[in-house]
Amino acid sequence: MAGAYQLLVDINSTCRDSIDWVPTELSIAQLSRATGVAPGTIRMWEARHSFPTAERLPGGHRRYSEREVALVRAVLRNRRAGLSLPAAIANAQAQLMEEQPSTLFAGLRRRRAELQPFRVHKGDLLRLSRAIEDEFCARAAGGILLGSFQRERFYRQSQRRWEQLARLATIAVAIADFRAAAAGQSSGPHQVPLPSRHPMVQEWSIVVEAPGLCACLVAWEVPLPHHVRDERRCFEALWSADPATVALSLELAVKLIATPAPDLAAQLRGSVEDSPRASSTEVAAAESVARRMIAYLTADETPRSRSVNLRERRR
Repeated sequence: MAGAYQLLVDINSTCRDSIDWVPTELSIAQLSRATGVAPGTIRMWEARHSFPTAERLPGGHRRYSEREVALVRAVLRNRRAGLSLPAAIANAQAQLMEEQPSTLFAGLRRRRAELQPFRVHKGDLLRLSRAIEDEFCARAAGGILLGSFQRERFYRQSQRRWEQLARLATIAVAIADFRAAAAGQSSGPHQVPLPSRHPMVQEWSIVVEAPGLCACLVAWEVPLPHHVRDERRCFEALWSADPATVALSLELAVKLIATPAPDLAAQLRGSVEDSPRASSTEVAAAESVARRMIAYLTADETPRSRSVNLRERRR
C-alpha cells in the first residue's frame, strides 16, 4: 500500500502549496490552554493511560487533533461527576463513539482520527471531486454514489453531469437544501432535502463504493472574515481510498438521511450491506484514482474532452 499512501501524501502536499496553510493540529501547550489541563498532567495521563493520543512529528513533538480536545474536556466533566480517571476516560471515549454526528466530516474525524485534514480552495476541491467522478465513469461498474452539494443551486449547475453518473450507479444520492425529496430515476439521483440551517449544508462530499473502486472526499466550508472570489472559497477536507473508511462514510450517511428520507435511508442501508467489500490490498485501484486526482489538481483545467466542462459545477 506504500505507493498509494505516497500518492495521498502528494495530494495533501499539493493542496498545501495552493493555499495559506492553517494547521489543524495542536501542540501540548495549545491543548493545555484549550482544556485547562497542565502539560505535565497530560504527559502523565499519556504515560499511565495512553490518553490523550498524540501524533509525533519527526522531532518528537506531540500534535493533538480537535478530537482529543473534545475527549479531554469530556474527561474533565466526568471527573467532576465523581468518576475515577480510568472510568472517566473510558466513558468519554464511549460517548464520543456513540454520538450521532451532524455531518459526514464530523463523523469521520471522530471515528478515523488518523485521517489528516488539509485545507484547499474550491477550485482544487472541484478538481479532486471531478477525478473521483471520472474514475467512477471510466469503470462503469455500478455501485453506490453519494454526493452532498451544500445548496440546491449548486446541484443544478452539476445536474446534467450527475444525471449521467446516476445512470452508471446501482444507487445514486444527492444531498442539498432541496425544497422537496425526489426519487431517483433514469434521469438522475435520489434527492435528499435538508433544512437550510442543517450543518450538512456547509459540507461538500463525494463517496463512491463500486467494484474495484472505493473513495471518499469530504469537506466543510471554512468561514472567512472577508468576501473572496467563488473559486477562492476555503474548505477543510478529508480523503481516503480505504474500503473500511468508505463503508463507514456510507453508514454515517444512512444515519444522517434517516430523518429527511427514511425510505431512501433503508434502501441505501440495504445497498451498503449487499455491496461486496473490496480488499484493502487493492492497491491498483487506490493508485489509479489518486493519480487522476493529482493530475486534475496540477492541470490548468480538466481536459475539455470530458463529458461536462469543469466550469459547469460552479459553487
